[in-house]
Amino acid sequence: MKPYTGSDWNTLIVQLPNPHFLQTREWSEVKEKNGWEPMPYVWYEGEKLVATAMILKRALPIRGFAARLSVFYIPKGPLMDWENESLCERVLGDLQEFAKKQGAIFLKIDPDVVLGTGIPESEDEQIHPVGQKLQSELRARGWRYSDDQIQFRNTVLVDLQEDEEEILMRMKSKTRYNIRLAGRKGVSVRVGAPDDWAMLYKIYAETSIRDGFAIRDEEYYKTVWQTFNLEPLTLNLPTCEPLIAEVEGEPVAAIFVFYFAERAYYVYGMSTTNHRNKMPTYLLQWEAMKRAKERDCTVYDLWGAPEIFDESDDMWGVFRFKSGLGGEVVRTLGAWDYAPNPLWYKLYTELIPRVLNVMRSRGKKRTRENLT
Repeated sequence: MKPYTGSDWNTLIVQLPNPHFLQTREWSEVKEKNGWEPMPYVWYEGEKLVATAMILKRALPIRGFAARLSVFYIPKGPLMDWENESLCERVLGDLQEFAKKQGAIFLKIDPDVVLGTGIPESEDEQIHPVGQKLQSELRARGWRYSDDQIQFRNTVLVDLQEDEEEILMRMKSKTRYNIRLAGRKGVSVRVGAPDDWAMLYKIYAETSIRDGFAIRDEEYYKTVWQTFNLEPLTLNLPTCEPLIAEVEGEPVAAIFVFYFAERAYYVYGMSTTNHRNKMPTYLLQWEAMKRAKERDCTVYDLWGAPEIFDESDDMWGVFRFKSGLGGEVVRTLGAWDYAPNPLWYKLYTELIPRVLNVMRSRGKKRTRENLT
């Protein structure tokens, strides 16, 4: 394990299995502007690259302790072949040693290692032994399944390798009907531009208030969108674009789609209450899939599925919409923490949820005030 000082980080990570846009240089730049320190590391066997990790470090603002009290996070990483048991032992061992030397409260990882596909206990469920084995290995090494799952543990993936008609036929009949209905009712979709960002944030803020979830301030999203908004869109350069659904020139819904390494991600979604009966969100998703396919993406990631697959989960309503789009449920390992100092970890995990609840409450209040 050694630090990486080169300038071609993204070129490196696309050589490894499942490269993710949250492990790119661009995402680390976004986080750096928001209080995190990027620390890229690489592993080699001889001259062959075998693993990478864009580690994000955040020092805690505690008087007298800030220099040594920090948390570390590897979003959707490390990247490596997790079926290689000796490499797995080496990388996990190095990360544990790194966390100890850094005086970390904890080091969090959440690699896209699949535990299974399909809804649990359904006839479509399949168990993936690599993920199951890694889960046991992490427990044996003292890692803990985290109560703080930063990213979605589960998602829905749409295979884009077939032609458009076959992709449509995998969808539920009601979804196909709604896509066609939107077209008949005059919904159109266009690609957004930087001039649209203020309008898009306003709709996103309205959506967050209506649906009861917290969002960050406008400047954060502008930083994300500007950092990834590169033209022309290039497969191995992480990029994003907004797609805006309109009715007679009025924006009624939008999504931001990120592209990287043959994969497209639906990350941010927003809508107004106007013209909802014209089903603009269905047409948006279909246009996103077609544009991703045009860019040689093989997978469209719908970015999130329930933690618990029943109506008690907060994401159940959104999942019903996503499940109609013909994708496959993929359940991954989720986030795991390694805590060299159990006492600090206990204090942190007991205190931070309370702080976050206060911050989310204040954030929702600010969002409402900014819209009035």
